[in-house]
Amino acid sequence: MAFFTADICDEHSDKSAVLAPGYRNFGGAEKCRGEIITIKLDRNNSDLISLLRDEDGSGKVVVVDVDQAYYAVVGENLMKFAHQNHYSGIVINGYVRDTLQIEDIPVALFALGTCPRKYIPVTAGERDAVLGFGGVEFRPGDYLYADRDGVIVCPQRLD
Repeated sequence: MAFFTADICDEHSDKSAVLAPGYRNFGGAEKCRGEIITIKLDRNNSDLISLLRDEDGSGKVVVVDVDQAYYAVVGENLMKFAHQNHYSGIVINGYVRDTLQIEDIPVALFALGTCPRKYIPVTAGERDAVLGFGGVEFRPGDYLYADRDGVIVCPQRLD
């Protein structure tokens, strides 16, 4: 992928929003870009499992908000689903686990940190919601770019 978030911000400062610091990449791909799919979860990741396992993610990045609840939302199995269905990346306002196993799966995975436990009781999620965290608003259909320098969101593809 021949893009750099810094260059996009320089060329399109009026069209790019930058996610606040604190999110780091735990996945095996150093960067990702794609059309945003959003999902709001209440700690349990059942709806995210269905999305990553059952839907083609070509050209897509999934943005997940769990309000920073201290439970792992993505681990090895979900990353395998994301890779099998061609998702470019996942950005989580929350935590991940199985970091040793996922570091070689070629999907970017930006999150706040790690947590070894997951939330077991099934709770419903909300797909295609407008999400707001880290000073950025994520709308389904917007475009996301992420690399070592950060995560940016734009109303359309800019590269």
